[in-house]
Amino acid sequence: MISDPTPVVYLNNAATTWPKPPEVLEEVAACLRLPVHEAGRTTGNGSMDYPSAARKALAAFFHVDPPEHFVFTQNATDSLNLLIHGFVKKTGKSFYTITTELEHNSILRPLTTLEQEEAISLSVVPFTDNKVSLATIKKAICPETRLVIMTHGSNVLGSVQDIKPIAEYLHANDIFFIVDGAQTAGHIPVDLADIPVGAYVFTGHKALFGIPGIGGFYIPEPDAVAITRQGGTGTDSRTLTQPSGMPERFETGTHNYPGIASLYAGIRFINTVGISEIERTGRDLTDQFIRELKCTKGITIYNEKPELPVVSFDIAGIDNQEVGFILARAYNIIMRTGLHCAPLVHRRIDGGNGCVRASFSYFTTREEIETAAAAIREVAESADR
Repeated sequence: MISDPTPVVYLNNAATTWPKPPEVLEEVAACLRLPVHEAGRTTGNGSMDYPSAARKALAAFFHVDPPEHFVFTQNATDSLNLLIHGFVKKTGKSFYTITTELEHNSILRPLTTLEQEEAISLSVVPFTDNKVSLATIKKAICPETRLVIMTHGSNVLGSVQDIKPIAEYLHANDIFFIVDGAQTAGHIPVDLADIPVGAYVFTGHKALFGIPGIGGFYIPEPDAVAITRQGGTGTDSRTLTQPSGMPERFETGTHNYPGIASLYAGIRFINTVGISEIERTGRDLTDQFIRELKCTKGITIYNEKPELPVVSFDIAGIDNQEVGFILARAYNIIMRTGLHCAPLVHRRIDGGNGCVRASFSYFTTREEIETAAAAIREVAESADR
């Protein structure tokens, strides 16, 4: 094993991308050097209005208008909580909700809590060949179904769900559809003008290359979700109730300006490189990694054809937590181990024990893939089976 200090190989980008593009770090620094500028909150001018600029960048990136229908939150989890609880409050009476086994706890926990409170009835549909089909969703729908929530891309299996036909069917049947795009936004093209979602959730700190603490969602029909937070907005300050206009309907208090600046710069970086080039790079790195692991006995890869740069695996005879510990301490390779906040996936693929996950970004190099694969092979070959 390698005992001398070695450069870090960071393969945990599905959690948070690193490194960030220099442009992102420079924009955050510039934001912090300048006084805050946002309509309604200051008399100053001449500085960048980051919230407005970022909304326009998001609208162009996802191909939808108006920019004001992009709402800023802390992250995808915050967005999902706001949307889920707001939709339940708006609907008022108990109804039927559908989600899937592929989901992250940011969906499963709010829904389970609401089910325990008897605010909803919940059905969790299975996946087949790493995906959930429209046919599976249709089988679960009943007359009382009002809400369907599912991930666009699995953070464990790297599979991308075909959400367009699902969205079209649900829209035609007046069923609100929340899509969790935390793993897809920035990795693959997403054209929301072509997909009739009820809401699309994104986070800034993953493939959009922003810093932690910023996320949001797009919602074409804001009235579908009730207001659940109240506070200062810089507008309509005479009224003692929350404004109903957008985006103030869902945004309260002082914005995370450095986070919004990072999101704005991250989208500009992606546009400069090209989303198709980023997608191609991720696919090539993932294919290389899987090729290099498949040739070694004792390594189980849970999806050999992921559509996102995410590869989950286990080594026979070694607990996944121990594999991660060895890779970090002996090789300075950072991955992720455990259940990845998606327990129902793991019940299906590994008996609920968890696994090791490698995830790549545009900045991951072929040399890092080779280094990581060689280390994993070495660990597997030394396993006591």
